[in-house]
Amino acid sequence: MPDSVSGAVRGIRYDEERQRLVIRFEDGGEYAFVGVPGEVNRSFAEAPEKGSFFEAEISGHYPYNKLT
Repeated sequence: MPDSVSGAVRGIRYDEERQRLVIRFEDGGEYAFVGVPGEVNRSFAEAPEKGSFFEAEISGHYPYNKLT
């Protein structure tokens, strides 16, 4: 993942059935996080500072795979 993600989140997608959150960063990297509850996704989508929310609530809390 990027060394600094603050302000670096470009887009997010969520598959509620699979609890899979895909995050694309400004550097073009795309990562899939699994086991992310819908409430966490909703809070992330509504967060004014997505980079800060990512660092506090997602990074290190859910397993992930790099997609691109």
